[in-house]
Amino acid sequence: MATITEVGNAEIYSPLKILQHPDFRILSAGEKPAPTANIAAFYNPAHEIHLVEKPKPKPGPGQVLLHVRATGICGSDVHFWQHGRIGDSMVVRDECGSGHESAGEVEAVGEGVTQWKVGDRVAIEAGVPCSQPACDACRTGRYNACPDVVFFSTPPFHGTLTRWHLHPAQWLHRLPDHMSFEEGSLCEPLAVALAGIERSGLKLGDPLLICGAGPIGLVTLLSARAAGAEPIIITDLFQSRLDFAKTLVPGVRTVLIKRGTSAKEQAKEIKEAAGMDLKVALECTGVESSVHTAIYSMQFGGKVFIIGVGKNEQVFPFMHLSANEIDVSFQYRYANQYPKAIRLVAGGLINIKPLVTHRFSLEDAISAFHVAADPAQGAIKVQIQD
Repeated sequence: MATITEVGNAEIYSPLKILQHPDFRILSAGEKPAPTANIAAFYNPAHEIHLVEKPKPKPGPGQVLLHVRATGICGSDVHFWQHGRIGDSMVVRDECGSGHESAGEVEAVGEGVTQWKVGDRVAIEAGVPCSQPACDACRTGRYNACPDVVFFSTPPFHGTLTRWHLHPAQWLHRLPDHMSFEEGSLCEPLAVALAGIERSGLKLGDPLLICGAGPIGLVTLLSARAAGAEPIIITDLFQSRLDFAKTLVPGVRTVLIKRGTSAKEQAKEIKEAAGMDLKVALECTGVESSVHTAIYSMQFGGKVFIIGVGKNEQVFPFMHLSANEIDVSFQYRYANQYPKAIRLVAGGLINIKPLVTHRFSLEDAISAFHVAADPAQGAIKVQIQD
């Protein structure tokens, strides 16, 4: 029998195996699926979102069948639904399954899987690289750059917001008994924040600016506090999010971004709140004006590290960067962060539980998406549990 290595992940996890299966169907609005049905939340090029029913898979060699117990809705999930694409390479061209922030329980294991058994509790790392020796990215440990990665929920590959999911055994991470599935699923956005902190070079006592108090900004705040940054300034357009940030880290200093205020004026307010120029900025919005504000908030030799994603082309204040030796760096997903994330949560250094503000059953996943997409609902992290 062919192994995953011989065939390739893209073929093994081809969405056509689901879309062309006779058991695949889109549920009608209001239809109640059977309790054991393998349902999932899918969107399509028409910007529709709905539940589908698909076959329950069986694990092949090197695979694990999981009962997905908790999945968070990411901003990218909402973006794929409402806009159909992120950039030019990630485009929704057919029915596509959502979700990549997941944790679950082992239901069955395939041939050759010895490290997992039925009932094991795991966090699911959704990005599965080729892991081949000929791949420079995989061989050097920067597997987030693997050109043949299968990232579940990034078109065309279906996501983990489903009842039953097949996953390669080596891309699962064991959860300690005292960590919940909810915390396990939150390790995905935490991995994003930890990758940013690691690559930004943030050190103990560094004065830090965090731009954006959405889910990634807030988990970055928790991580930066654990890393010893001081003072920490966090910005956002919405006072309610800044107030929430204060509940997570009472010592954080907040600055409300005012529409119509220039980046230099906003940076002046940030530096006054900090009592100094900042050394590092972790920019979590990807918005051009916010990047400008971060740049003007930096000390000579500072670093603006951009975690957020934004429009394809942006203009930066080139000569200010040059004359002040301010470095600008970027991030693409993450690599080698899941074990660290689990250790930090399990050890009590980072408490991510308060980030979940809304919870829904898998059957109510469509309602969950509408809440996550509506800023008026005040959601930070919406979780779907099964």
